[in-house]
Amino acid sequence: MIDSSVSCPVPTEQQPVNEYEELKSAWLFRDCAGNWRNYLTRITWIYGLSWLVSGPVSAGSFPPHKYIWQFLLSGAAGASLGSVLILIRLYLGWSYIRDRLSSPVIFYEESGWYDGQTWTKPEEILTRDRLIVAYQVQPILRRLQLTFASLVVLYIAGTIVWQIF
Repeated sequence: MIDSSVSCPVPTEQQPVNEYEELKSAWLFRDCAGNWRNYLTRITWIYGLSWLVSGPVSAGSFPPHKYIWQFLLSGAAGASLGSVLILIRLYLGWSYIRDRLSSPVIFYEESGWYDGQTWTKPEEILTRDRLIVAYQVQPILRRLQLTFASLVVLYIAGTIVWQIF
């Protein structure tokens, strides 16, 4: 049980646990914290929307009626760039929260950039925050890392197929 009498000078919106809750409910980030189906659906939608840009560019370079494989592969590579950019944003956001929760010392700003302070977390708050990292944030980061690894495998497979055709 966390002692509610512990005085925390950190503004409410800058407290790591509140930053975590806010990120967890944010539009782009909430599907990472949910089940695999919602997460993969969101990534697939992003990939599909990226095809709206990469498809015409790919068709301009490789007319589909002449170079179907090159068109498909270059379009897929271009579309995955949109997914990669979103995944990088997700990873950076969640790793920032992981670092803030794991850190025993929190940097915060009282009223502006010119008056930054630090606060050392009491042991019970540090323990709570590290449990959140271990059971909530790390699985999300592993999911994102697995997605990155899958994209690398697909890039390699696409490169091999490109060489064949």
